[in-house]
Amino acid sequence: MLAIGWSMADGSDDPARRDQPPTAQRPGTFAPFGFAAFRNVWAANTLSQIGAQIQLVGAGWLMTELTSEHRMVAGVQAANAMAMLFLSVPAGALADNFDRRRIMLLANWFMLLVSAVLAVQAWRGQLTPWSLLGFSLLVGAGMTMQLPAWQASVRALVDGRVLPQAISLNSVAFNLARTVGPALGGMILAVAGVSAAFAVNALSYVALIAVFARWRPRVLPLTRQPLLPSIWAGLIGYAASPPLRRLLLRGMAYTCGAMAVQALLPVVVRNLHGGETDFGVLLGAFGVGSVAGAIFAPTLRRRAGAEWTIAAATATVSLGLAGLSVASSVLTALPCVLVGGMAWALSMTTMNVSTQLRAPEDMLGRIMSINQATVLGAAAIAAWGWGTLADFAGLRTALGMAAGYMALSGLFLHFLAPMPARGEGVVLGRA
Repeated sequence: MLAIGWSMADGSDDPARRDQPPTAQRPGTFAPFGFAAFRNVWAANTLSQIGAQIQLVGAGWLMTELTSEHRMVAGVQAANAMAMLFLSVPAGALADNFDRRRIMLLANWFMLLVSAVLAVQAWRGQLTPWSLLGFSLLVGAGMTMQLPAWQASVRALVDGRVLPQAISLNSVAFNLARTVGPALGGMILAVAGVSAAFAVNALSYVALIAVFARWRPRVLPLTRQPLLPSIWAGLIGYAASPPLRRLLLRGMAYTCGAMAVQALLPVVVRNLHGGETDFGVLLGAFGVGSVAGAIFAPTLRRRAGAEWTIAAATATVSLGLAGLSVASSVLTALPCVLVGGMAWALSMTTMNVSTQLRAPEDMLGRIMSINQATVLGAAAIAAWGWGTLADFAGLRTALGMAAGYMALSGLFLHFLAPMPARGEGVVLGRA
């Protein structure tokens, strides 16, 4: 377990000057942990994300007890996606116009209070399907308000030469939580019940609140704009950058095909006559692959470049989808899901790093939120599309067509919308 220290307490911590990692020509994957500010926030954020996964498991399980309607059960996941989709861009504008540390503090206090009330309501047995969806939407709104401010704050935690590694480690934290959180959530549900799961999530915000309360980053003075003009300026700034436009196109194209793995995985398990345990094992395999992909992404990207990293991820997920289309058992599906998770993390981490390095500081929150909302929207539409195709044409056909789409889109976009070249459009660090 990572220890959370308090070297930021004197209010004078400047990540670019203090707690510097040892000088190296090529910083390693874990070099950002040499910065106390990053180390503290990363550890607390990992705990918070594990709590969020426990919350999702508890809410999904409770909904199955409150109603037999499949749309309401699916609504637990949809509530978080809806919050991200509709609030992400305004949240990015707020992150560029107000103190990001205070935004993150307020968002975490809000989520703590909502989760605490949810835990009490569950303990009293006073939740209904619609009130549970309402609480899930509120927690999702808090996460959405925090995320652009958090992504835009990474530059204040480390210096530019280890920024790509820091972004990759944040992806490791998310995927680690997605691997560990559901397993812990299941254990808590079995031992203490759903109200305890919600209470654990509420407590998971405490460490992050404490770290943000003591952190005093040195940031440039903000030039505030009204919300709507600020959003419009962000959209214009994004559209004016050819590298950012190509990155957005590659991200959307990749997500549309790769989402078939996650969208159709429950159907794959049922088609292979697997049960809940088999589904959990495959979800864990996807998470393990994602952690591995996020860890190795900086090394592969540095050695092969962003374009060939994305090409490798695209080819890998195409092979994984093809393997799933002919899998005869859960055991033969396992490696396909594992490489699918690895490819997902490789691509998402690489594109996130490439986008952040090319986003101007005064538009960083808006650039990241626009990217997030657009890719999330593409993912949601693609998931529905692959599911519909599976209903009409069959599961194997849908998986095979997704594999073919990944192969063809990767080939065409390699020439039509190549990833930005090293140094192209970079405003901080190296690409």
